[in-house]
Amino acid sequence: MIRTFLGAAVAATTLTAFAAPAMAHATLDVKEAAVNVTHRIALRIPHGCGDEATHTVRVQLPAGFVNAQPMVKAGWTTETVRGDYAAPVTHRDNEITSGVTEIVWSGGDLPSAFYDEFIVRGAVASSVEPGTQMHFLIVQECANGEAAWIDTSGGDVSHPAPFITVTPAPAPSGH
Repeated sequence: MIRTFLGAAVAATTLTAFAAPAMAHATLDVKEAAVNVTHRIALRIPHGCGDEATHTVRVQLPAGFVNAQPMVKAGWTTETVRGDYAAPVTHRDNEITSGVTEIVWSGGDLPSAFYDEFIVRGAVASSVEPGTQMHFLIVQECANGEAAWIDTSGGDVSHPAPFITVTPAPAPSGH
């Protein structure tokens, strides 16, 4: 009886250990972001592609996330892709029609057994309605594959795109 119990416990522990990486998702350290406020957001990458190391991380920024700047990451090449927005946005009384639409960190080496964060700083445009979910589409590239965190359908999906929920602008401080 004890051997059966121990065998079942070992099997359950083994299955849990192997299942944990598959259940881990790319996430953001921020869940909410206020309109008209600059935010620092860490994109968390929990593992590689199967057993392979991640060498490139791409993030497509959501519409209305403006003035984006990536943090340089030691050992990685950091670049931005600029382009026109699908529709103009307003930020602090200025209409903005283009800016950084994608950030790429490449040439790095993030082993699958390790976790890391990639930092971006930017603001939620004042024209974005509170309650809006802003999805950050993240793709990890490895030598023989990728993990694409791009599903925006909601619910319990295998590769959900992480998002922030927009909150109202804070009240003026009077300064």
